[in-house]
Amino acid sequence: MLKERGLRHLSTGDLLRAAVREGTPLGREAKTYMDAGDLVPDAVVIGMIREALTGRTDDFMLDGFPRTLGQAEALDAMLDGVGAPIDAVISFEVPRDELVRRLGGRWTCRGCGRSFHEVSSPYGGEPCGATGAGCDLHQRDDDRPEAVANRLDVYDAQTAPLIGYYEARGLLRTVDGAAPADVVQAQVVQAIP
Repeated sequence: MLKERGLRHLSTGDLLRAAVREGTPLGREAKTYMDAGDLVPDAVVIGMIREALTGRTDDFMLDGFPRTLGQAEALDAMLDGVGAPIDAVISFEVPRDELVRRLGGRWTCRGCGRSFHEVSSPYGGEPCGATGAGCDLHQRDDDRPEAVANRLDVYDAQTAPLIGYYEARGLLRTVDGAAPADVVQAQVVQAIP
């Protein structure tokens, strides 16, 4: 869907996990927060986004960023500085119990990175795309039940205020994230200007 629109998908979670995997200074710093389910400090995340946007600021969709008002303001300043204002902000509305079910049941292959879910997409023994053997499944520390509960509490305290921030600027688009995948996709496509 994003490629059809000519957009690069920039997931802060993916950027952060890559930095942790590579053992970069920002990655080592971020890991302590991620493992506890806390938000990574703004300076670390903003630095990674700035690096990812260097030289290309007109063809991207951010995923998982900004998560705080401070990040939103820093993103605005950074994008204003390069003449690339935000076109739209998409908020996926999903009930809390559904989020806990989705996140708490997620497992990932250490080899190929493919994700599975205990209920909606269970591992069926297919070979790992990297090794050809069976997938080596593990659950990320931030997907464990206690970390998921903490992540949602942090969201309520620090991220939920962004809804009003972007709504007041006329940029907020709401998508029913609990709807079937094809409906969610259609809503997202319609929300992107």
